[in-house]
Amino acid sequence: MKIRNVDLGEFPVLLAPLEDITDVSYRLICKEQGADMVYTEFVSSDGLIRDAHKSLRKLVTLEGERPVGIQIFGADLDAMVEAAKYAQSANPDVIDINWGCPVKKVVTKGAGSGILKDIPKMIKITEAVVKAVDLPVTVKTRLGWDESNKPIVEVAERLQDVGIEALTIHGRTRSQLYSGVADWTLIGKVKENPKMRIPVIGNGDLCTPDQVILAKNRYGVDGVMIGRAAIGNPWIFASIKQFMMDGSLLPEPTLRIRAATALRHLETAVNYKGERTALVEMRKFYSGYFKGIPHFKSYKMQLMTSLDLMEIKAILNDLLNQDS
Repeated sequence: MKIRNVDLGEFPVLLAPLEDITDVSYRLICKEQGADMVYTEFVSSDGLIRDAHKSLRKLVTLEGERPVGIQIFGADLDAMVEAAKYAQSANPDVIDINWGCPVKKVVTKGAGSGILKDIPKMIKITEAVVKAVDLPVTVKTRLGWDESNKPIVEVAERLQDVGIEALTIHGRTRSQLYSGVADWTLIGKVKENPKMRIPVIGNGDLCTPDQVILAKNRYGVDGVMIGRAAIGNPWIFASIKQFMMDGSLLPEPTLRIRAATALRHLETAVNYKGERTALVEMRKFYSGYFKGIPHFKSYKMQLMTSLDLMEIKAILNDLLNQDS
């Protein structure tokens, strides 16, 4: 699968852009575990053009994580165009437009999946972004606004016609948020459309290697994107790759591997985000990093409450030095 000249291999497995999750520290870890492409946390177009510190920080990418995409979101055409140009100056491989985020504070501004109520505006902004930059532009979106409004087959074709070079579809409507079950049948129908020429990437409810294989074989997608299942579980990429290669399952990572990975993640996050921000944001990862580890509850309470970097490191080193 290629996005213009970005060759992602026969059937790529991508790390989804996730707010306060896919910063540079975690992207590097997922890349090491086999993610074929990674994305930044989504970046506010309004924040970028105002030089908002948090938005600018999200543009930091490293050579070791390539290919990497910067994802932008917003609802104002001029702001999205300027943000795309700004993102291009950070030298990613791809610029992705977020037309799928279901979070209320994004949707109420008409951004993210809020745009699914105004498809003509969605197409107009996308076309303007495509024309404004030299890099390939891709889109991530949902099936539609609600159960009675799922125009994704038509929307996919229209997005392709204005120049996007790959499309990722999350198999839920905005109204579903993350509830219920992702509907892959409509993703399959997009792929079956003989007018579609660009890669179609499926997303939603992919938690195990066999689910990925099922998505590939049943719905014909060109690749898959892993989101929530990758939080605190970077090993999912290696597991999927191994299963695709020979049908075998990798053993669960040992406690030593889990603790060492969490410690390295923390240290890198501190370097890029500062101590307090890193300590708070790392709390989202511990349940995943140590899932299934017996007698972990007391450790977890300390990890989830402490704002003392040395204390957190001591806990992780204690786990690291236990028999695995």
